[in-house]
Amino acid sequence: MLRTDDLLRIFHAHRGDAIVVPGRGGRHWGKISTRPSRDLPMGDPAMGGHAGFALGIALALPQNKVVLFDSEGDLLMSLGILPTVAELAPANFYHFMLDNECYATTGGQPVPNAKNVAYDVVARGCGYPRAFAFDDLHEFEAKLPDILGEPGPVLVALKVVPEVENVPIGQRKRWQTRTRDKVLADFREEFGLEGGTRR
Repeated sequence: MLRTDDLLRIFHAHRGDAIVVPGRGGRHWGKISTRPSRDLPMGDPAMGGHAGFALGIALALPQNKVVLFDSEGDLLMSLGILPTVAELAPANFYHFMLDNECYATTGGQPVPNAKNVAYDVVARGCGYPRAFAFDDLHEFEAKLPDILGEPGPVLVALKVVPEVENVPIGQRKRWQTRTRDKVLADFREEFGLEGGTRR
């Protein structure tokens, strides 16, 4: 299994100017990213919505690579997004999924059939042209440049070590210190957007 902070550091070295929706990797990504104006965190209340949000960004900004760090628990809440992504086929969409086999942010409850679901197979069955699965960090590191060098959509399922949080959500230290308004202002300035449309 991979450690989330390790795989995100490897990804960061190959990020380039990609827009990143950090999703369930956010608390690690917040310490690693050096381009926060190109990061679009949604926050904890977005469970089940990260893939749809990232897809919308990819469709709205087709000249920009959009990378999502999703989770299997998040994805299971909206599996219908997979055939939607496949049908719309955004070539700039890179869907990384962190699979820790549990709902770590709510106390570690097991995800149904966690050890038997092959999310790369599910994605290909839904029409993703490329899908991969990794549980070894060195193999992931070796293949990542090729994965990012080819067009999307692509799903990359990553088996990660669970990091279970038992502190109530309202009492946790926030990893995202920028307000929603600041995130949007930074993003609009980065991409020259005014009121949601390109200037």
